[in-house]
Amino acid sequence: MTQPDFAVEAGDLSAPAGGAQTNLADPVITSDTTLPEDIDTSSFQPWSGQERVSILLLGIDQRCDESGPTHTDTMMLVSIDPVAMSAVALSLPRDLWGEIPNFGVDRINQANFLGEVANYPGGGPTLAVETVEAMLGIPIQYYGAVNFDAFIEFVDLIGGIDVEVSEDIDDRRYPDRCYGYDPFTITAGEHHLNGEEALKYARTRATFGGDVDRAGRQQQVLMAVRDTILNVNMVPRLIVQAPQLWQSFQTNVRTNMTLDEAIQLALLAQDIPQENIRLAVIDYNYVYPETTPDGQQVLAPQREQIRVLRDELFAPSPIPAPVIEDLPQRAAQENARVAVLNGTATFGLAAATQEYLRQYNIDVVEIGNADASTYVTSRMVVYGSFPYTVSYLAQLLDIPPLNISDGAKPAGEYDILIILGNDWQLVTPTPTPSPS
Repeated sequence: MTQPDFAVEAGDLSAPAGGAQTNLADPVITSDTTLPEDIDTSSFQPWSGQERVSILLLGIDQRCDESGPTHTDTMMLVSIDPVAMSAVALSLPRDLWGEIPNFGVDRINQANFLGEVANYPGGGPTLAVETVEAMLGIPIQYYGAVNFDAFIEFVDLIGGIDVEVSEDIDDRRYPDRCYGYDPFTITAGEHHLNGEEALKYARTRATFGGDVDRAGRQQQVLMAVRDTILNVNMVPRLIVQAPQLWQSFQTNVRTNMTLDEAIQLALLAQDIPQENIRLAVIDYNYVYPETTPDGQQVLAPQREQIRVLRDELFAPSPIPAPVIEDLPQRAAQENARVAVLNGTATFGLAAATQEYLRQYNIDVVEIGNADASTYVTSRMVVYGSFPYTVSYLAQLLDIPPLNISDGAKPAGEYDILIILGNDWQLVTPTPTPSPS
């Protein structure tokens, strides 16, 4: 399951007109809840970790009788915060232009192909993960790559999905499985889709927004799958039969998860309330059409806007109140030395901030100007282990969690470096000063 070679058989893979596929082979969900002997019942527990878990979902564009390296048709980053019990799904357009580590700039949907061709360590999915990590600046622990067959099979397995189509779609040039055409038409309104129909609905680009619209439909399909599974309480039956399903899907699914990890994440995901799930697309608010010197039509990223979206979506959950209550005392015990540098054009901001922090017994040992006066947001670099001081400073200076990083060797006699950005105006909620 973890490293299969995708295999697609040539032939007619379309569903019978007007209904779900009738020739679906195993697996089949049954109502039998007897546990197989080879499954460890201790895995029937939700995810126990406290850190955010991110999974890159890859739709593999595999045609007809192809074998070997392929491109990705879809990239969606799903991230779950077990503490806040919230989740995010962020879709990245396939034509997004970005840095592919060790291969230069290209469309991000090339990453899987290049990784396979070059025998990159971990293969194409690993290179795709590293590409999205470089684009967004966040860690991704897992990937799940599925081809068209796996998608169709699973949607049919759960009995199809219900979607609300927002506009008429008439795609006369929808690609078939062998580089021809298989026209797809659907009207606005409510529809029940089988696997083949759901795939076409998720893949068509025949609307005004093209690839960006398609990303939104893919998220809609993902949520429809979730709703179908939860509405009929299908999770217990799916989990009981997980080993058989795992085996059945291994030809068409590639992942670095273990079966236990998949089950635990599924149990965690089912408990996340609908209102705590955020869907987002890197759309034309974050990219603009561009033509490369060699004539490729791509989407160039607006990096600052993407960074703001990233911070909004993936910031860690707030520190629990019991920790905050005695934060000043704990911070004082760490005796951290702090340097404050002015990264703005506001004269005297570092000195004013030094006085502000000293009210809270923060030992500011050095102030000065940063290497530039154009920092948009404040940053913190930590040299060593000072968790309570870091949390306290983040609260006092309103520094976003993703703007806090670790450093190897400070340039002066300090333990924590603060670079003030233009978001810092000495206007923040005033915490209770620590005792003298």
